[in-house]
Amino acid sequence: MHRSRARNANSWLGSLTLSKGKIHNGGDEQLVSKENIALLKNHMKRHGNLFKKITDIDNIYLAYQKARKGKSWQNTISSFDDDLDENIFNIRDELIEKTFTTSPYIEKMIYEPKQRIIYKLPFNPDRVIQHALMNVLEPIWSGLFIHDSYACRTGKGIHAGSQRTMDFIRAAGSGAYCLKMDIRKFYPSIDHDILFEIVQKKIKCPDTLWLLEDIIYSIPGGKNVPIGNYTSQWLGNLYMNELDQFLKHAMKIRHYIRYCDDFILLHRDKRFLHRAAEEIESFLAERLALTLSKNDVFPVRQGIDFLGYRHFPNYILVRKSTGKRIKRRMMELPHKLERGEITPDQCRSSIASTDGWLKWANSHNFQHSLGLAHA
Repeated sequence: MHRSRARNANSWLGSLTLSKGKIHNGGDEQLVSKENIALLKNHMKRHGNLFKKITDIDNIYLAYQKARKGKSWQNTISSFDDDLDENIFNIRDELIEKTFTTSPYIEKMIYEPKQRIIYKLPFNPDRVIQHALMNVLEPIWSGLFIHDSYACRTGKGIHAGSQRTMDFIRAAGSGAYCLKMDIRKFYPSIDHDILFEIVQKKIKCPDTLWLLEDIIYSIPGGKNVPIGNYTSQWLGNLYMNELDQFLKHAMKIRHYIRYCDDFILLHRDKRFLHRAAEEIESFLAERLALTLSKNDVFPVRQGIDFLGYRHFPNYILVRKSTGKRIKRRMMELPHKLERGEITPDQCRSSIASTDGWLKWANSHNFQHSLGLAHA
């Protein structure tokens, strides 16, 4: 199996050592809190003896349940269910005997909310195996992430990130400034060698690394973590965690929030944010081989367009493009129902989802225009 690892992906922790409550960086010393010591030790720790947990029959069965959730109507899953026990044991045997390799991808182009390629793998064995892997790795990797990383984590998500944005706006003050950035073509730009080096700094179990290596390098070309893989959102988070740790612990940024490849920094000094932008751009290029598609500094009072909402010091509005998309979708619902393209339950679910989304914003007038306003 061809693997090239010429690129060095040392994290910002690479040159640090820790002893007796002090961080040592060459000849420099800095006292740190017990909380930061625990965080640093967690980052330096490498986890082993994981593969038995991954290949445990109960874990694979749990992975099967998660992978089929909401998809039980699919023929491939019905077929899998017809001989459930044998299929579960076959997956375990493929892993233990290392006959598994990631299947060829089926590609599909989507256009909403933006154009991108979605990659699809078979339910059996790929999607089950990815869930089995993440059942074990998720608690390990979650422990590495900063508090204000909001993508694909239990208890986080878009609405929690939006509320945290409002907390930061109030803390920084209406006279503060925002640095808003996002990564150009993030998932297709993730470098396989750098990603696998980062993974190896956290995981030392050889069998688990074999499985992760197969998944990471399943797309040719040296770059791209396929959108559609269950593991991709976690691998993307782990990749960007390098930037999180650099900003929080090396640059001491207080008001910083990231959701996937979109992130904001708030500060009262505009010049500080411009300097931070230069540091971030250099870090992304040199450490992660990433480039920016957005790099804007502006006053907080003009509103922060983030996570589908526009955040102002005293209120939240729905993003204009999101509002247009919601309105178009709501207008299409009766026609889809009439043509039999959706069921009444699916129609009600879509309305409830839209209603739930709008409740997080000051959107009474918009809800009223859609017929969703409540007394």
